[in-house]
Amino acid sequence: MKTIDELLAEGVAGKRVFVRADLNVPLDGTTITDDGRIRAVRPTVAELAAAGARVIVASHLGRPAGAPDPAFSLAPAAARLGELLGAEVAFAADTVGESARATVAALTDGQVAVIENLRFNPGETSKDDAERGAFADRLAELADVYVGDGFGAVHRKHASVFDLPARLPHAAGGLIATEVGVLKKLTEDVARPYAVVLGGAKVSDKLGVIDHLLEKADRILIGGGMAYTFLKAKGHEVGISLLQEDQVPAVQGYLKRAEELGVEFVLPVDVLVAREFPDLKTKAPAHPTTVAADAIPADQEGLDIGPETRKLYAAKLADAATVFWNGPMGVFEHPDYAEGTKAVAQALVDSQAFSVVGGGDSAAAVRILGFDENAFGHISTGGGASLEYLEGKTLPGLAALED
Repeated sequence: MKTIDELLAEGVAGKRVFVRADLNVPLDGTTITDDGRIRAVRPTVAELAAAGARVIVASHLGRPAGAPDPAFSLAPAAARLGELLGAEVAFAADTVGESARATVAALTDGQVAVIENLRFNPGETSKDDAERGAFADRLAELADVYVGDGFGAVHRKHASVFDLPARLPHAAGGLIATEVGVLKKLTEDVARPYAVVLGGAKVSDKLGVIDHLLEKADRILIGGGMAYTFLKAKGHEVGISLLQEDQVPAVQGYLKRAEELGVEFVLPVDVLVAREFPDLKTKAPAHPTTVAADAIPADQEGLDIGPETRKLYAAKLADAATVFWNGPMGVFEHPDYAEGTKAVAQALVDSQAFSVVGGGDSAAAVRILGFDENAFGHISTGGGASLEYLEGKTLPGLAALED
């Protein structure tokens, strides 16, 4: 896999360099609520621009239905990238149409442009190779060189991620190189004890990584909405908590296998419960109560790990040498249910472990809850991509960058 350093050594002045970034940031209207992914790709864009490249940045944002939708425009991300670069960033109002062609043609050496949301074109995400390839052909007309730096999208077989690199000389950007290097530390010659913390809503999203990590981890800590499927698998009442009943047999199988392998599975011992899901807009007080994890009332819902579980999890992380964390411990967006997620983040900050925050909601939580990102070993920009890498899957976007 060619690196951006090798590409820069060859010279990029005057060349049109297509950077597949991940600018898929959360928006409140047109206001970016977390610019972490834009900040993550800024160094690659800045290096290319400083070397005289004519940089074309492209990304998806959200899940538009293959057609333009103002709610998913990349215009706010383009403006924020310009602020971070300290230079004007041009914006094309389409992906491969008249605006994109004119915007790219107007670039001079060292200038940067962002084209509109790639998913406004159905060819980007099409499962039909010909349709996807046709879109990649049109994207290729805009550029001379391809740089893959959107780690959050490398697990997708999309036109700009998988097909386009085959049509242009290509290299991996600095962000992708960093992400892959970090993930190798979680899969090859891992420093032990190795603890994994998994949370989030659905246990089905994590089964593949649990299956793979049972052969590698020393202990696995479970929180978030997925914890209630584990508690149900242990025979406990979970009330109206989030539950994937169809996954209970699979979870029981993993618990049994963990015991056979000597992997410690740590589940909540107490939880915060309430009769209603909290109002995340008004943040009105929710007045939860704390109950033992095996005594959740039938008419209540578990929404965060409790104080004893927070202490337990902090103790289980204190002596770890390596930690991978993916998924919040509760509804951290509401202050009454943020303490569990905050406790895990603080435990990683306090430990001597090489800690990796696996993207998605976990990365957002770290920033929203006010933690210094530099206090963690690495904060990934791609939750889904990180999980699939740890599952041992081949990621299309990385395979496409191999020579």
